[in-house]
Amino acid sequence: MVVLVGLTSDRGAGARSDLTRIKEWWRGLGGADFVALPPPTRSRYTQSDGHEDAAELFAARGITGRASFAYWHWQSHSAFDRTGALRGRLYLHWGGDHATVAAGLGAGPDGYRLVDNGPQAAFELDRVTAVDADGLPDPQDEAGVRQFLDRIGADRHDGASPLTGPEERWLHDRLAGPVGTATADRFATALELRQALTPEEASRLLAAGQAEHTGRPAARSGWWPVLNALLRQGRAEAWELAAALGPAAAGTLADHPSPQALAALRATALAGHDEAVPAWFRTYRTLHGPDPYAAAQALWAELPGRETARAALLGAVRTAVTEEWRATHPDADHETARSAAALTAVRLTTDDRLPRPLRVAAARAAYDQVAHVRERAARATGPEAAEALAAADRYEAARDELLAGTGPDLTVYEGALGDLWHRYRAPSPADFRWLKEQVADPATGVQGIAFCLELLYAHGAAGAAEVDALLPRRQKELAKQYRTTYTEWRHPLVTLTCLAQDLGHPAAAGLLAWWARPKPLWKAPLRLLTHLGAPDEAKAAELWEFVVSGGHDTGHLMTWVLLRARLDGTHPLHVAERLIGRPGVREYVLHRVLIGVADPDQPLWHYAVDPRSHSWWRRAQEVADDPRLSPAARAIGLRTARDHHVLRHPDQVRPPLTDRELAEARAWLRARTDPPEDPTAPTRTPVAG
Repeated sequence: MVVLVGLTSDRGAGARSDLTRIKEWWRGLGGADFVALPPPTRSRYTQSDGHEDAAELFAARGITGRASFAYWHWQSHSAFDRTGALRGRLYLHWGGDHATVAAGLGAGPDGYRLVDNGPQAAFELDRVTAVDADGLPDPQDEAGVRQFLDRIGADRHDGASPLTGPEERWLHDRLAGPVGTATADRFATALELRQALTPEEASRLLAAGQAEHTGRPAARSGWWPVLNALLRQGRAEAWELAAALGPAAAGTLADHPSPQALAALRATALAGHDEAVPAWFRTYRTLHGPDPYAAAQALWAELPGRETARAALLGAVRTAVTEEWRATHPDADHETARSAAALTAVRLTTDDRLPRPLRVAAARAAYDQVAHVRERAARATGPEAAEALAAADRYEAARDELLAGTGPDLTVYEGALGDLWHRYRAPSPADFRWLKEQVADPATGVQGIAFCLELLYAHGAAGAAEVDALLPRRQKELAKQYRTTYTEWRHPLVTLTCLAQDLGHPAAAGLLAWWARPKPLWKAPLRLLTHLGAPDEAKAAELWEFVVSGGHDTGHLMTWVLLRARLDGTHPLHVAERLIGRPGVREYVLHRVLIGVADPDQPLWHYAVDPRSHSWWRRAQEVADDPRLSPAARAIGLRTARDHHVLRHPDQVRPPLTDRELAEARAWLRARTDPPEDPTAPTRTPVAG
């Protein structure tokens, strides 16, 4: 018997694609209080882009107030393949009132199901499929198979439920004939998560993967079920495969600890693959004793002195110590566990059982944790609370000495660097020394140069030494495309050109000549940003012409405002506020610029207000409270603050807020809102999935 959950979309000749059907439904949506944005292009890549597109559309249509809207962006659009077939769930993001959006979307188009994940997440659209009496899909129904695998769990990171007999037989049947690795990976993973992949299946999958990726097995990402099964079955082929995969095999080797696994992990870590350090640490403890401090000392004696290696080892120690705490507190809730993890970082900073470089890394990791530790300890009683407060005291007494002349890992994800941008609003002399050292270090990558040079330039601390240090790297490294859309820093060659002009450096002419050439094409949108260096009226006029032309703004209005302020000898806030309501100036861009230039000694270059950022929150408050500004400008600051995640989604602010900071933020808003507004009411959603 077949139980119809719905109808699979027809795949016959001339059939309309999923994308066509969904677009037809989408075009029929909308009303007085709900807008469905047009389907995306590549320019709408993130949720921020979607909200900017909504602002532009509302302005063009004359829509005022807080209209509700829905959209999907280009990352979501990857759910469709080139033929328009839906290969995964399509996430529909939104803004405004959740109930209004849900009503506006309705039940979804025929043949598809729409899932409402609530006011903190995106909606999901997927095809409706059919299953038989055992809940099994037709093997030829790609959407049904995908949904079945999602339901039972076929991802090693998401856990897995037990299989029924028919489910397990169905999976084995999929691997019974000739296997192609692309289609077999999830079937194999679903089985091996239950330790059910057979030796014969593992052998055939191994042969198929080796044939498909001859000479480059690491290029394939689906080796886990095969390697895990080979190790579990004690087969020699496991070690040949692990050696070929390198760091990609580390976690699986640690799940099967042995002297051979330990040697392999050690060799991988010492070869420069820091991602293998936690697995090496875990395996060492399994074989040589559980003491995390002894293991850290042993690994540290061999580990290269790279910052990233130190961070990896510290992370492994923190995880081990926190897991020990969890083992003794199995009933602890999530908040208590978070508090324990924060306290671990604070304690490790002053634990003499760790080498000093690891304690330095711990001091940096705990920088934004100590206030949470104090706050939670103050709410508790007993010896544990007293010890936590004492640990916080020890941390604060040691922190400045440990961190003097150090800085963050400049190779991490750029968002992690943005999360600590606010720490550099008033850099110390030691901070400036460290920033200069990084710019001068040939090992510093382009992202690190951009981060450090921007801070030095903004605070007036960059000089000829920085220009001279970077000129030899200009052609081979700096004159390359480097996207900075979502950062607080500019392309390092933009900043370097501005600095050289300000200094009257001999290299300025050559840098400007390079910017003036038509190629490479990627630099064309950035050329005008170099006008901030040694500004004059001609540069101001050319930049203004672009601003009012309607061209895509990648920092142009921000540059013009800062340039004009330098020429006029005034605060850039006053330059920006004079543009409010001026024809040709896009309102949403101006609002972002007004907040971004609140502190001219450290302007914020992110192309939209970053609702997670401490820096943007503080600037919004300052604009809202600045008595020198017009009521219209202060109102922009207040609106920006109202929409910040500090008030609406505080759990998404990075670094996390303390309860006191959150209470102060809400009190600040209440004092400026009449009638009082609920600061927890959602206006936008996080990325889902």
